[in-house]
Amino acid sequence: MRASIHLLAALLVVTLAACGGDSPNQGGNTPAEPAGLTQAQLEKGVGPITSVDVSSLDAALAAQGEQVFTVKCSACHKMADRYVGPPLGTVASERSPEFIMNMILNPEEMIQKHPDVKAMLGQFMTPMPNQHLTEDEARAVLEYLRAQVEEA
Repeated sequence: MRASIHLLAALLVVTLAACGGDSPNQGGNTPAEPAGLTQAQLEKGVGPITSVDVSSLDAALAAQGEQVFTVKCSACHKMADRYVGPPLGTVASERSPEFIMNMILNPEEMIQKHPDVKAMLGQFMTPMPNQHLTEDEARAVLEYLRAQVEEA
């Protein structure tokens, strides 16, 4: 009786060990990026923007972006100082254009999925609300932020 219990216990241990699946790269799958995001999503953010053509600065577009920024963004963001949200004066030199536009257009999903944005939420304690900008408005704000870097 005692021998059969030991045999059954050993068989159970071997069976469970075979089903363990501790290896992160089983079956030839590539390991997941942090938070389940691809490298492109980590660099460009999560949202509708996958590519932005930014060549030389467009002063007229930057002026439009300044108007949108003043109405939609300046209540929480300043260029040089921490306010409700992070300062944005150098963000265009620190983040990709796609990341900036995805943050503007898709803040809810960026907050939920992107590890850098989650960290910012932990620091600033206020989630960025969706201002429902169009892609054209977001592109204008991006150009305004790019102009801030060139002025600095």
